[in-house]
Amino acid sequence: MAELRAESLGGGITVFVSDAHGFGTDAVLLARFAAPSAHAVCCDLGSGCGVIPLLWCKQPTGALTAVELQPDAAAQICRAVEVNHLHDRLTVRCADLRALHGLLPAGGFDLVTMNPPYYAAGTGCLSAEEADQLARHETVCTPQDLCAAAARLLKFGGRFCVCIRPERLTDYLCAMRAHALEPKRLRPVAKNPARAPWLLLLEGRRGGKPGLRMEPTLFVHAADGTYTEEMKQIYGDYLLEHRRETL
Repeated sequence: MAELRAESLGGGITVFVSDAHGFGTDAVLLARFAAPSAHAVCCDLGSGCGVIPLLWCKQPTGALTAVELQPDAAAQICRAVEVNHLHDRLTVRCADLRALHGLLPAGGFDLVTMNPPYYAAGTGCLSAEEADQLARHETVCTPQDLCAAAARLLKFGGRFCVCIRPERLTDYLCAMRAHALEPKRLRPVAKNPARAPWLLLLEGRRGGKPGLRMEPTLFVHAADGTYTEEMKQIYGDYLLEHRRETL
């Protein structure tokens, strides 16, 4: 396994990151956008280092599951489960999201999330490293694959949340509807008020009625380059406790 670094997420929760499997602002924003309730049973697909379910562990939730295809990334989540004593809250499955039949219960989840690959097959410069290819390019997972998996896992009325690039919006809206996941919420994210959105946070509901609500743009930085008050609130004690250690 690659060298791991422990990084505090605040609230007494530690995530383990490596050069191959880390996380960015998009994952932190998706974790907040999805905001599971205190009793929600949740599944994060393509979980990487597990930062999304680990952030949820800072508050009460129901049972959490992280599904990750790459064994070394799944091992990083398992390490976090052990160090944070989360065996009774977070289960790790090293599996392909296209082959979850018999592994996870159909209709068993209130919330499914994923920070999916941003680049469609045949677009963008293909990364040299396999881990980067799987994380950034749709080499093994398309919007249709993801929506099919989420639709199977969600109970009726359950929520499916993703973060995507604006140019992929139509693909995801079509894929959601094709699998009875009605798009219900959309929130743009821009780096500052002078920039166009670079990220979209999208929520669909299993069996939901038509009607998409556009939410105000979330700005990461103010005009002076400092974090906005909303971003300070989202990052919370992570900003104060942020640190890395070589293990």
